[in-house]
Amino acid sequence: MFKKALIAEDFESYNSSVQKALEELKIEIIDNVQYCDDAFMKIKKSIREKKPYDLLITDLSFLSDHREQNITNGRDLINIIKNESPSIKIIAFSIEDRAEIVDDLFKTHQINGFVSKGREDLKELKQAIKAVFNNQKYISTNIKNSIKTKNSYDFTRFEIILVKLLSEGMMQKNIPEYLKESNIKPSSLSSVEKCLNNMKESLGVGNNEQLIALCKDWGII
Repeated sequence: MFKKALIAEDFESYNSSVQKALEELKIEIIDNVQYCDDAFMKIKKSIREKKPYDLLITDLSFLSDHREQNITNGRDLINIIKNESPSIKIIAFSIEDRAEIVDDLFKTHQINGFVSKGREDLKELKQAIKAVFNNQKYISTNIKNSIKTKNSYDFTRFEIILVKLLSEGMMQKNIPEYLKESNIKPSSLSSVEKCLNNMKESLGVGNNEQLIALCKDWGII
């Protein structure tokens, strides 16, 4: 198991809960901070003293207060720490669990695990720590399914046009007229309805509003 861990979490209640979870896993040294700048300074100091941290658990959002900070969010903290200590394992523990955010954290920021705050989150966090210690990636189950759907669904140009028009406020019944004027085929109302229904069924959403929200979350529109 990890020997030395750092918790970066601005809410004291979560900070204490995460520390308790780490203690139950028999992690020997556990430090916690409420500011990203403090986390960075502790990481630098541990490297300088040749006693580096094995694990960082960090939130993504940190509330601003009277204290001015150079590093204001978890994403920037992760990037900076990865440059300072490439071997450190990082688990993001956050309520910001939209699929495109989590997917980007793994692909761009190279985190090792993501746990969504919610019901039984500490139980899942302990599972994540064990997995990451064994060189496995860990993603909360609900997020994993969403990312899998996102990465496996290829939006066609026609589908993107339809969702974009809906997001701009165009009524579904008026879309065929726009398609005809723009020389976009197919342009019949039945084709539009069929395409939208197929998308909603494949992506597991119930109406156009949810479809628009999902596409915005994924950065499709």
